This record gives sequence, C-alpha cells and structure tokens, in this order.
Amino acid sequence: MPRVLPFLFALLLLNGCQLWPSGTEGNIPADRILLSAQHCLSEYLEEQDRIHFGPCLKIISVNGEKPVVRQGGFIELPVATALRLQTTCVYRHADGTPIPATVSTAPFEIQTNTFPSGGQRWYLHAHRQARGVTGCEPTLARSLYPTYKTD
Repeated sequence: MPRVLPFLFALLLLNGCQLWPSGTEGNIPADRILLSAQHCLSEYLEEQDRIHFGPCLKIISVNGEKPVVRQGGFIELPVATALRLQTTCVYRHADGTPIPATVSTAPFEIQTNTFPSGGQRWYLHAHRQARGVTGCEPTLARSLYPTYKTD
C-alpha cells in the first residue's frame, strides 16, 4: 500500500492540472473562436435505457466559401465579424444512419456581437433539442449537449 500512495498522489495532481482553467481553451487565439464544423445531437432516454439519435448539422459554407476544417473538426472564425453560414441538417434512424429524405438546409447569421470573446469553442446544433423537432433551426451554444432535454 505505501508504494501506491505516491502514484495515486501524482495521478491526482496530474488530473488536477489538466482540469485547471486557462485563459483560452487550447491553442485558440484570443481574437478567434472555434466552431464545430459538424455536430450530431443525441439524448439518453432513461425510461427506455437507450440513446435517441437526433439531427446532425454540418456547415457547408462560410460567406459562400467551403470552410477550412481544422484537425479535431472545428472551423476557426474571427470574433466581432459578421458572417453568413450555410448549413445542412439530416435526421437519423434509431441505429444512427441518416434518413436521406430529411435533408434540409438553413442559413445562420453571425453578427458582430455573436461571439463576445475569443479563445473559446462553440457548437452549432441542428435544433434546440434532440427529440420531437423537425426541420433545421441552427442553434449556437457553448455546450456539446442540446439546449433543452425533451420531456
């Protein structure tokens, strides 16, 4: 047991340092944000003990140009800059495969005040929740998860 304690202490210290907040998230410049290039919503359904696969959104253009997607799946965008994103959304079967008949597109406008500060990751969701929705209504969030859980 005495040999395990130093190892556990070092492991806890290392984990604590990794969770320590930094001024920026990773190597994101202070005048930029990272926006998810594509993202799929899902929601765990406790009562059914399964995951419900919600809609997926993909950014197909930024101001009419194909976006440059960084390793990790994010697009780097400047803060305080108005941009027009074009997105495509598709819903998924219970096994996670896309339903081609549900593909739709929607624009998303970024205003000069949309991103209050740089150095952060943002997610563009296809909708506010994973279940009980139709169409493509892009919703910007700092969270990876849907804005609303479905009752």
